[in-house]
Amino acid sequence: MGDITMQTKFINNPENITAELLEGYVMAYLDQVRLADENIVVRANPKSEDKVAIVTLGGSGHEPALSGFVGEGMLDCSVVGDIFAAPGAQRLFKALQIMKREAGILLVVLNHSGDVMSANMACQLAARSGIKVAKVLTHDDISAGIGADDTDRRGLAGCVPLYKILGAASEEGKSLEELVEIAERYNNNVATLAVAMKSCSHPQNGAVITDLPEGIMEIGMGQHGEGGGGQKPLVSADDTAAEMTDLLCKQLKPSVGSKMMLIINGVGATTHMELSIVFRKAYKELESRGLKVVYGRIQELLTVQEQAGFQMIVAVLDDDHIEYLKNRPSNAPYWTTLGK
Repeated sequence: MGDITMQTKFINNPENITAELLEGYVMAYLDQVRLADENIVVRANPKSEDKVAIVTLGGSGHEPALSGFVGEGMLDCSVVGDIFAAPGAQRLFKALQIMKREAGILLVVLNHSGDVMSANMACQLAARSGIKVAKVLTHDDISAGIGADDTDRRGLAGCVPLYKILGAASEEGKSLEELVEIAERYNNNVATLAVAMKSCSHPQNGAVITDLPEGIMEIGMGQHGEGGGGQKPLVSADDTAAEMTDLLCKQLKPSVGSKMMLIINGVGATTHMELSIVFRKAYKELESRGLKVVYGRIQELLTVQEQAGFQMIVAVLDDDHIEYLKNRPSNAPYWTTLGK
């Protein structure tokens, strides 16, 4: 048990956080998910093996991501690392063995060095074992600069709608090659930017990753509170949303009439009141450019402990992406489809 005088979260032994949160999570959603092995979350009712399995990986501490999106019509498997840390290659390889099927596996990897390293090693092991795996790397964060090379762009919460698109397309029976093409079209037309006005702390040791003084914000903050575009005085919701929307549109260069997705992802300590106000301005900014928002969402999809701020995710959507996002059912615990 950690020093109780230092404890600021409702936890037990800090070393057991990941195991205990996953145990509690699957207890709450027995009809949707189960643990197939240590830190490997799978669907309670697996899809037929003639359909491609959608697998992802990432560290814990970002709940509900990523395991909250395991379920029918979304992910088949989430491989969970320790707090803010990628799972090891052997654990991911174990999941690929569990998911092995003739139709193949599509592995969705967020562009962070640990995740990429584990994915590359696990895919090499899978190839030697005759497991058919394709890999897609998400790189939606634009804080590295407009037009930056994909390899320099981090993966943020833009992966979550991709899980929905790929899960729906897989349920429809799309092949592995078709799913890769669908994913890359989305990848090429999505952009995310994060802003924070208070950094998170590491739940195992209490360390604060980035110091943000009161009244200061940072546009371009990373997934774990890493620095981004530089600190500046905190401004209003409208001014912040307008600046971020402008940067995202400069990256995507959408044509007038483009069909757009707009998601405001709360990262832990920002109220839904604030998120709604930000969404309002971002929506108006997009419409003022002659763009049509056809899919919107305000939700905590991927959090960063008690970090205050949000991620703005914007994408130009093709018609099949819209269909898979809006009109296909999913029972993943943290994704709802109205009327489905």
